[in-house]
Amino acid sequence: MAHGTAAVAKLDSPRSPYARRKTTRGNYELYSWVFMRASGVVLLVLIFGHLFVNLMIGEGVHAIDFAFVGGKWSNPMWQVWDLLMLWLAMIHGTNGVRTIINDYATRDLTRGILKGLLLLAFTVVVVLGTLVIFTFDACPADAPAELLASFCTA
Repeated sequence: MAHGTAAVAKLDSPRSPYARRKTTRGNYELYSWVFMRASGVVLLVLIFGHLFVNLMIGEGVHAIDFAFVGGKWSNPMWQVWDLLMLWLAMIHGTNGVRTIINDYATRDLTRGILKGLLLLAFTVVVVLGTLVIFTFDACPADAPAELLASFCTA
C-alpha cells in the first residue's frame, strides 16, 4: 500500500498550472513536416507537367522512345526538371519511410538497420539517376540511325 501512495505523490495536481518543459531536441521533425507539404505541392506540378509533355503533346505514349528521351535530355531545362523530380521524389519518399520506421520499429537496433538500408537505397537511386540524366548520350556513335533523334544526323 505504501508503494501505491508514493506513486500518487509524484503526480501533479489536476489544477496545477501548465509548465512547459524545455526540450533539448531541435525542430527537425517540424521542418520535416513542412518539407513534406511543400515538396508534395512542387512534386504535383513537376509530375503533372512531365505527364502532360510525355503523354498529351504530339503522338502521346507511342512517341516515347530513345530518340524522344534523347531530344528531351539534350535540353538543359528538361534535365533540371527531371533532376528536381527525381531528387524531390526520393527525399519526400525517404522522409515518409523514415517516419514509418520511427513509428513502427520498436527496437533501436532494428530501427538503425532499417534506416541504414533506407539511406543506402536513397543514395544508390539518387546517384545513379543523377548520373544517367547528366551523362546520357543522345547520339551514341554505334547506334542504328533509325533509333537516333533527328538532330543527331549531322
